Amino acid sequence: MRRVVVTGISVVSPLGCEISEFWDRLCTGKSGIVPLRRFDVDGFKVRFGGEIFDFDPADHLDLPPKELRRLDRFTQFGLVAAVKAVRQSGVDFQQGDPYQHGVLIGSGIGGLEEIEQNHSVLYDRGPSRVSPLMIPKLMVNAASGNISVHFQLRGPNSAVATACASATNAIGEAFRLIQYGKADVMITGGSEAAITPMGLSGFARMNALSTRNDDPETASRPWDRDRDGFVLSEGAGIMVLEELSHAESRGAQVLAEITGYGMSADGTHMTAPNPEGEGAARAMSAAIEDAELSADQIDYVNAHGTSTPLGDVAETRAIKSVFGDHARSLCVSSSKSQLGHLLGASGGVEVCACVMALQDQVVPPTINLDNPDPDCDLDYVPGEARPCSVNHILKNSFGFGGHNACLVLKRVA
Repeated sequence: MRRVVVTGISVVSPLGCEISEFWDRLCTGKSGIVPLRRFDVDGFKVRFGGEIFDFDPADHLDLPPKELRRLDRFTQFGLVAAVKAVRQSGVDFQQGDPYQHGVLIGSGIGGLEEIEQNHSVLYDRGPSRVSPLMIPKLMVNAASGNISVHFQLRGPNSAVATACASATNAIGEAFRLIQYGKADVMITGGSEAAITPMGLSGFARMNALSTRNDDPETASRPWDRDRDGFVLSEGAGIMVLEELSHAESRGAQVLAEITGYGMSADGTHMTAPNPEGEGAARAMSAAIEDAELSADQIDYVNAHGTSTPLGDVAETRAIKSVFGDHARSLCVSSSKSQLGHLLGASGGVEVCACVMALQDQVVPPTINLDNPDPDCDLDYVPGEARPCSVNHILKNSFGFGGHNACLVLKRVA
């Protein structure tokens, strides 16, 4: 089976839009959660989130303003991150077989802002005033399509929508395409921009979100006894995957290797996890088996860790089920304690964090874990990043609909 490596990573996130800035803030325990400013939140139940302020795609993309206006915010995030990831990788898409260069991007919701804006236009001004660009802007595959067009790629081009597992599933499927020889290079990851009036109110009405309006920075608190829901965030995490010999032949710097991918379904409820984490455990075990490892060879689990009352307990139980006694020796942390939950983009951003953890041999912390839940009793790396030997990482992502996706990443010496 062909080996698949990471040669470029990039994020657009509440902790920064440059990978070095993002990683520094993650390791120093900074929170990216703030009061919302892009729209008037007066009267909303929840008034904070992981909003990316002052984002202008023109600062990052050499495209005419007219072209940028054709892109929904989630596509802008994805395209900016893709351009930076490709730049870091050094891959030249003008070289090689264009039919072996592809894109696979995940998004849970797609162009929600475009839907809302045109819904208002429809009812205020009539159907003839709805934008002709509405459909191509709101499509969940708009990020994949626009990235493919930007780089003139002719290979596999697809999108994944599995709620909060979208980016991790996208990376896993891109990994498979390269493994099976259907592509040599894939741009992959996830993008999301659901901090809109409808998105915020919808998740709040589900009672899924934390309501700590008086202290946003401490609102996302995975495994803490006082957690009360997740924090809605936005952004993108994109990477370049390559077949190993392809990367070596052009002298690319290899950042990490992806060695395993597993997926499963809970099959129990549309929004609540299986209480015992059975589906999550199956996906974790499948990824570890696919990587041809034993569970005790995993050093760190970058957890889904959303800060929800049910989800954190279920994931803890799943980890214990998969790792047995080794669960007590694992480092486990949740980047969502600092980033909030980027929904379909979360796995992309968090896999970038995993790549940096392998590079720097540092595990990022879980912040706001002040009063540990007795039912959540693993080593969650509370408060501060931890230098340690990290050779294999398991990345978990679980989504509404019972979608479970996991990846194993390996350090490349």
